[in-house]
Amino acid sequence: MVRICVMQVMTTAAAASRDAHLTLRRVERQQHLITILSRKGPRHTFQELADEVGVTPRTIARDIQRLRHSGVPISVTPGRAGGALLEATTEPAPVQLDFAEIAALISSLAAVGPTVSEPAQSAMTKLVNALSGQDSNCPSSSLTAASINVSGQYT
Repeated sequence: MVRICVMQVMTTAAAASRDAHLTLRRVERQQHLITILSRKGPRHTFQELADEVGVTPRTIARDIQRLRHSGVPISVTPGRAGGALLEATTEPAPVQLDFAEIAALISSLAAVGPTVSEPAQSAMTKLVNALSGQDSNCPSSSLTAASINVSGQYT
């Protein structure tokens, strides 16, 4: 009886570990999709996106659905001439964040990996610079994305 309980705990822990790993892979894939979609040009078919990312078109469809549900402005047009397009028609409005909000974003980016994509690395640098009181558009020579550990703490 004890052996069965231990096996169940181990199996549950392994499943949770796999789920976290799969979630991390999905977030990285979605970051990659945003990077691809932000390139200028025509709509990208799900097949083109799937080939570039290395997954199936169905996985791309699910990822785009999650991104759209999260508020990322992606338009999808069905059919032969259809595809996905990031709707960035205007400059985003400035965002005012307090210290705790910036720290929360840094922690989240650190968990994903601040260098998973160029936009993630750029965002991390700007957030770290904002916390240190530097101009968010100037790269910092002393405090960079690499100086944040996985827990979001300064190292």
